[in-house]
Amino acid sequence: MTAIPRAPLLLTLAGLLPFFWSVSTSLIDPLASWTIATLGSRYLGPFVGLAYGTMILSFMSGVLWGFATKAEGTQAATCYGLSVLPALWAFFMTGSGVVSASLYLAFGFLGVLMLDVAFARWGLTPNWWLSLRVPVTALVVLCLGIGAFS
Repeated sequence: MTAIPRAPLLLTLAGLLPFFWSVSTSLIDPLASWTIATLGSRYLGPFVGLAYGTMILSFMSGVLWGFATKAEGTQAATCYGLSVLPALWAFFMTGSGVVSASLYLAFGFLGVLMLDVAFARWGLTPNWWLSLRVPVTALVVLCLGIGAFS
C-alpha cells in the first residue's frame, strides 16, 4: 500500500463531516436544539446521516463503475454489474424506520468495502485505495450504528 494523495484524503475527510454531524446532533442536546432552530429538522440526527449516507452509497457505485472501465471482457461485464449493487441496495433497503435503515445502510457500506477489496485484488484501483477505504468505512459504520441506537 502507498500513501494516500492529499486531495482524495482531504475530500474524503470532508465527506465524513455529515456523518459526524449526524452523531453529534443525536448525542448533544444543545446542538440538536440549535440545529432545529437554525437549519431545520432535516439536518438533525439520524435523518442527515441516512440522507447523506444514501447519496454516498450511490456515489460509491459510480466510483466502482469508473474502476470497471479498466477491466476487459467478461471481467468488465462482471465489474459493471457489481458496481450498480450499492446504488440498488441504497434504493431498496433504506426506506424503512431509522434503526433498520441505518443498519441496512451500514451493511451496504461494508458490502462496498468487500467490492473495494475485490476490485483492488483485480488491479483496478489505485494502490492507496484500501488504505483510504478501510478506516473511512469503519468510521461511517460506527456513525450509522450510533445513529441507529441513540
